[in-house]
Amino acid sequence: RALLELKRRILAGHPVAFALDGPRGPARVAQPGALWLAAATGHPILPFHAEASAFWELSSWDRTQVPRPFSTVAIVVGEPLEAQGGVACRDQLTELLQQTEKRARAALHVPTPAI
Repeated sequence: RALLELKRRILAGHPVAFALDGPRGPARVAQPGALWLAAATGHPILPFHAEASAFWELSSWDRTQVPRPFSTVAIVVGEPLEAQGGVACRDQLTELLQQTEKRARAALHVPTPAI
């Protein structure tokens, strides 16, 4: 239902952004919903990652981070990905997301955790 609402908004000309690892994870692994949405709308996926130099980490399944006030935030945007469908495209999207995370962490001189 949420993906159908996002589809409606995209087709109406509104940009949307959401976590590609889905509401249940696993963390940092792209789920098929984003690929379906891109194919259904004809719009590419633009992977990005925001990383804060200081943050609070929630004890949720994905370890959500909330930036602390006055922290520095690095935002890295990757290359657009046209949805071709299938496991290979999902793996490619996961790799793009991991690359953007590594680049954002490197910009802040923060080590990348083991995935």
